[in-house]
Amino acid sequence: MSRDVLSDGHKPESIVKRRKTEQSVHHAQDLIYRFLLDIVKKSPPEDVLQEFKRLFIYYEPDATNTIALHELSNIIFFNNEEEFKNTLKRSCYILINNWDAARNYKPIKDLVELFNDLKISQSTLSPTLSRLRKWLFNFVNSKDFQDIKLFSLRHEEPSKVHWSQRYTSYLLVPQYVDLSNPVEQREAARAVSQKMKERFKFDLAMYTARSQSAISKESIPKNPTNLGDDVLRVVKVIIAKRGRFSYKNLANIFLSQTNNILYKDFKKSLQNYLIFAIENPAFVETLNLKLSEKLDALYQDYDDHLLDSALLLRTCNRIIEYVTTENYQEPSSLFILLISKGSPLTLVLLLLKIVLICKNSRTHLETCIAGLIEYYQHYPEEDCQWMIGFMEIFNITFAIYADNVQYNLIKMNEKIPDEPSEEALEAYRVFSQLKSINEPEVTLEIEEKLE
Repeated sequence: MSRDVLSDGHKPESIVKRRKTEQSVHHAQDLIYRFLLDIVKKSPPEDVLQEFKRLFIYYEPDATNTIALHELSNIIFFNNEEEFKNTLKRSCYILINNWDAARNYKPIKDLVELFNDLKISQSTLSPTLSRLRKWLFNFVNSKDFQDIKLFSLRHEEPSKVHWSQRYTSYLLVPQYVDLSNPVEQREAARAVSQKMKERFKFDLAMYTARSQSAISKESIPKNPTNLGDDVLRVVKVIIAKRGRFSYKNLANIFLSQTNNILYKDFKKSLQNYLIFAIENPAFVETLNLKLSEKLDALYQDYDDHLLDSALLLRTCNRIIEYVTTENYQEPSSLFILLISKGSPLTLVLLLLKIVLICKNSRTHLETCIAGLIEYYQHYPEEDCQWMIGFMEIFNITFAIYADNVQYNLIKMNEKIPDEPSEEALEAYRVFSQLKSINEPEVTLEIEEKLE
């Protein structure tokens, strides 16, 4: 009787050989990573960069890199470009992670610039060096290298970078949610993305407060948005939109009312919640029609089940996809329709309402936003002004509704109404309160001196 599965002692020679090769490659990678970790913790960045260049680009031995160079030679000898790419990629992130943790940002930019070395494209008679340079050339022209470049852009002037790179905090999100990426890459992407968001929140609060004060223009902090002088009006409009019931309160009321109800009833309530208080009839009509089609068919097998947190999360993630991008590669038809039917703020507030009932959907939303940015980044900036406007309002809205920041409008005249209309916003001033980025326990109150 024949056996379908070979025992360990009778495995084909090719399988045994492949596994030994894999073990050898992983061993070589570990030794290279240890080498880089050791030098990045002990040596100045300029020395680390020189060693990295000698190892991966010049492929030259020295007194320090003997073991690492030998192991890199083994990886090249096994002729597995994918494993070489993974080795180089993780090596970059080991350095980036350590320098970012030490707040030493210049070496990160210098690391990226190392790959501009002309030797990468030079021909050579050495078969090993020829293979290495070919792989380096492919790496420099890959998305993996574009992802690395994002880490060097955070301190660049916005005017010097492509418009899409102003939103690097979102472009980094897919890197840290992708479990196939090296842990160093995911940790670095999460840390840098969070720092950039916190910095934007702080800069926005400082600018909105001091731009209203009776101080010289030279003393006003730099506007962190791309909206120019209009940013203050936009901030006031977003705050004023909260009305008698803030969006947070409405979200809490909705969650309370839908607790322990059947999923099919929840979907109906969700649709009503999402269109509540939207003043644009065309937007509401489009959203109602398209959303109804999607929700009716969504997870029908669970219609007679009680709503739970997992079903809430999955549902909110699907709604986010419907109104942004369903494949992370191009905008959804509903996104294009909704943008054409209303202002960017209306769509942003819709997304905010989803996140307020399911905070765990925030990361998924930012992943979808990254997909939209990546799609439109191939278009000239002059053709993407509406997308830039959407992103600016998205940035501002989620900064205003962050957990560690509070914005309020203060009346400058007792005769004006308590609930400001858009026409009366000039008579109000912005008061912002947030926790310090570097000292989380310290609260900064940012308010202009009222005369």
